[in-house]
Amino acid sequence: MLRACRRLLCPPLTALSLCLLLGVAHAEGPLFSAEGYRISLYRSPTPDQAPGASIIDTAGLQTLLGQTPRPLLIDVYRRQWLHERFIEDQPHENLPGSHWLANTGDGDLTPAWQAYFARNLQTLTEGDRQRALVFYCRSDCWLSWNAVKRAAALGYQSVYWYRDGLDAWQAANLPVTLAQPEPFP
Repeated sequence: MLRACRRLLCPPLTALSLCLLLGVAHAEGPLFSAEGYRISLYRSPTPDQAPGASIIDTAGLQTLLGQTPRPLLIDVYRRQWLHERFIEDQPHENLPGSHWLANTGDGDLTPAWQAYFARNLQTLTEGDRQRALVFYCRSDCWLSWNAVKRAAALGYQSVYWYRDGLDAWQAANLPVTLAQPEPFP
């Protein structure tokens, strides 16, 4: 009887041990900075809330887009930055009318990238910190969560997080456009 139990339990226990070992090895570094921004594993399940923001789904976003003034759509998807320029490795699409502030959803921003983010928000909102801002990336993407937190920290009051982002928009068969990041700096 004991041998039968060992034969049945050993493979699952070995697999569980291996998974735990790999999980520990995979999560060696911290997930969040001291300021609370996500700094690794950006493409992983996101929470159902964001500091300083309201979560919005596709139907809610469509309703919001019908309001005047129209909210500003801010795409924070990453774009490779090399030798002081964006490298277009593949085309990127976003929601029509969006402003692509590439790389501003990273958890640790250099002062130059932080200034790029703040300056673009200031310009786009014409200094109106009440202007509705909708941040997005893709589904299960912490970049937009970070950007929402960062915008709220800058004093923006009407911040929305389109949590499922471009993936949900495309799943609803809504139009997209080819995008270029806002120039840096």
